[in-house]
Amino acid sequence: MEEKGFSLIMPSFSLFFLVANASLVSSQTDSCSSKLSVGNLIPFNTSSLSCFSAWSSEDFILRYGKAGASEWSFVLSAPDVGTYISIGFSSNGMMVGSSAMAGWVSGGGSGTVKQYYLGGTSSRSCPPDQGSLKLVQGMSLIVSQNSRLFLSFQLTGQPFQKVIYAVGQSGSLPSSSGYLPQHRTMASGTINLSGGGGSGGSTVKGGKSTGDDIESEHEGGSNQGGSDDVGEGGGADGGSQMPANGHSSSLSSKRKHGLLAIIGWGVVIPVGVAAARFFKQCDPFWFYSHISVQGIGFVLGAIALFTGFRLEDDSIDVHRTLGVVILVFGCLQVMAVLVRPTKESKARKYWNWYHHYVGRATIFIAIGNIFYGFKLAKEDKSWSYAYGIFVGVFGVIYLVLEEWRRKNIQLNP
Repeated sequence: MEEKGFSLIMPSFSLFFLVANASLVSSQTDSCSSKLSVGNLIPFNTSSLSCFSAWSSEDFILRYGKAGASEWSFVLSAPDVGTYISIGFSSNGMMVGSSAMAGWVSGGGSGTVKQYYLGGTSSRSCPPDQGSLKLVQGMSLIVSQNSRLFLSFQLTGQPFQKVIYAVGQSGSLPSSSGYLPQHRTMASGTINLSGGGGSGGSTVKGGKSTGDDIESEHEGGSNQGGSDDVGEGGGADGGSQMPANGHSSSLSSKRKHGLLAIIGWGVVIPVGVAAARFFKQCDPFWFYSHISVQGIGFVLGAIALFTGFRLEDDSIDVHRTLGVVILVFGCLQVMAVLVRPTKESKARKYWNWYHHYVGRATIFIAIGNIFYGFKLAKEDKSWSYAYGIFVGVFGVIYLVLEEWRRKNIQLNP
């Protein structure tokens, strides 16, 4: 009886361990302590490549090594989240002016690898199939396996030691023309290629991760093991590395632009309108306060527009056009003050109509463009909620004061 029960239990346990082992294998992520799982698919020898965690927060792993007298092999591994991954080589650590390799796998499973010249921060300023990297023909490949992307390529000549990593928005693939959507985040680092071969040095200085161009290299890495160099023998487990952990930028250019626009066009200008509308009895205080507040709002709004143009993002053309319209309306208001007729003039009534309605149109367009900017920047909904609450509260107060003003005029004609 016991033997029969044992014979029934053993196949069950065997099946359980087989399923568990299969699940474990399928869920494994790439690491420098394990053999490269796609080595048989890559068109060059990967057995002696050095390996390090290049960008820990995004789980980027870079393998590299010298393949010949003047050839270098690279394999970049990262999670497959339905977007592109890239690595660039820079002479000065900045994104603009460098050349990069980017790759992605489409929904149908076909992989695409292209070189890019990073001429600016917009998609159109980074044309595909251009750049200064000397690629070895037929050696560029990207594959997806176990929910990871493996981007491989070979270069001739000595690559720059300052490198830049980038990853796109999840689920966002390049268009058929090959232009890359704006990256979700990026990081910079440094690799030491002077050692040569698979046992060459590998040092990655602490980079910084940001949604904007990298302007400087942050020397903030921590040395694991007390040595900057990969130990002799190279390979996947050789030596100590200093990972390029990303550090969030305190305030990106987009947010600076957005905050200036919100404060200038979206808060200060409406407050200035209210000052002129409801404090006419405090003459001439209302006039000077109105001019002063609107002047501050106009300056902040103009700076916001100019910082917006510096973003060079092709996807914000409508947002930028509305910003120009708002600035033009603001300039018209400034010029209108310079030609304001006297109170006794018959033209004063028509001037008032013009000044009031152009001002109101400016505010309505500005508020709409601010909410549209939140959508374009993919900001957290809390930004829209917070500004929406301000607009709602301001609107209620404005209506209450308008009713008070109407009754006050009736009582004191």
